[in-house]
Amino acid sequence: MDNESIEKRNTVSVEQRQGARKILRAKAMLVMDGAGPVAARTLDVGPGGMSAVIADPVPAGKQGKVLFELFYDGKAHIIEARTSVSHCIFSSAGFKVGLTFMNVDMAVSSAISKFMR
Repeated sequence: MDNESIEKRNTVSVEQRQGARKILRAKAMLVMDGAGPVAARTLDVGPGGMSAVIADPVPAGKQGKVLFELFYDGKAHIIEARTSVSHCIFSSAGFKVGLTFMNVDMAVSSAISKFMR
């Protein structure tokens, strides 16, 4: 087996996204179950989840909710969704957290779809 085959076999993909994402740079509030609110800055959003930057790490698997603002149809809309932390990694701006939406209701799903257009 050559080195290229070994390298390809040992490469692990960390991409866990479910579907497309659109850049979203906005303030957000992350409220993990059993904890107080934490300020966040969104990076992107999609039908299955979003990523954001926060000051302190949160463990993968932790559940809570995120509140953020989406602009579509000419106005701002506050979105609230249940989330689960898929990953949290250190970055130069803080900790980048991947959030997977859980049990998304129709209003939230519709809002994200409108924003993605």
